[in-house]
Amino acid sequence: MAEKILIVDDEKEIADVIELYLKNEGYEVYKFYDGKSTLACVDSQEIDLVILDVMLPDIDGFTILQKIREKYKFPVIMLTAKTEYIDKITGLTLGADDYIAKPFNPLELIARVKAQLRRFTQYNDERRPAENVIDFGGLVLNKDTHECIYNEKELMLTPIEFNILWILCENRGQVISSEKLFEQVWGEKYFKNSNNTVMVHIRHLREKMSDTTGRSDFIKTVWGVGYKIEK
Repeated sequence: MAEKILIVDDEKEIADVIELYLKNEGYEVYKFYDGKSTLACVDSQEIDLVILDVMLPDIDGFTILQKIREKYKFPVIMLTAKTEYIDKITGLTLGADDYIAKPFNPLELIARVKAQLRRFTQYNDERRPAENVIDFGGLVLNKDTHECIYNEKELMLTPIEFNILWILCENRGQVISSEKLFEQVWGEKYFKNSNNTVMVHIRHLREKMSDTTGRSDFIKTVWGVGYKIEK
């Protein structure tokens, strides 16, 4: 069954573009240009996620967000033409799950929608063992699906890269030697040149993670010892 996305934006052109992209991804879409119709839809349909503009003609987006949070836990992504930091803080404080300023790339918005739906499903699936998910510091690793989300963006990791990151995260705060990483990930005996193999994969991991943040220090090198991720 297709997930139901509610779009709320009084700028018809923007709402239409979002609707087009969402439908192309297979989502069922509801679209409104005012707050009153939005609240009626939320109460009458089983909505999975709301994309909510801050500035609306009748009820502002923050008020709508407050009313949604009185009853529902589904993700809400706030949209606004404003870029003031205080607006972002207000939205997140009231219970928004993400925030994106106009103008925006529709593909980035779709990526954020997918990330929020994935995370919401993960947290609300009682059948999923908690030990198969690691979530901290903007990173979400799902061992069942081998998915990696970093700062709301999906990283396409090889099985080797995923396993290295999983072991480091599982033992965060501790230094893991190259020898231990190699033997656990590759399942082979460690030799002197095996260190180069580990180094290359660590470098690739850092490059992929830094593409989303510009930072490459998530995985730290402890020279002469190994690698670690801070708690």
